[in-house]
Amino acid sequence: MLTMVEMNVRIPLDFDREEAEHLKAREKERFRELQRAGKWRHIWRVVGHYANVSIFDVESSTELHDILTGLPLYPFMEMKVTPLCRHPSSLHDDDR
Repeated sequence: MLTMVEMNVRIPLDFDREEAEHLKAREKERFRELQRAGKWRHIWRVVGHYANVSIFDVESSTELHDILTGLPLYPFMEMKVTPLCRHPSSLHDDDR
């Protein structure tokens, strides 16, 4: 199940900087684990924002929910989740 997730990160300006850096490092580590596992397929930065657009490949909505709520920066994220399906006019047999 392919899903597009738009993530906007909003860490409060008065949040402890050291803790924020620790959370960002843990987030990067978790992202890499999920990428290696094939769950977090793609990620693009949104220019001018602390935000990204990502493509997840998961078995279920529950799996996606568990992944997203388990992210270290989750408490500071606003997300928009959009399920995807193959477009019949696509020239590609895969999701590249």
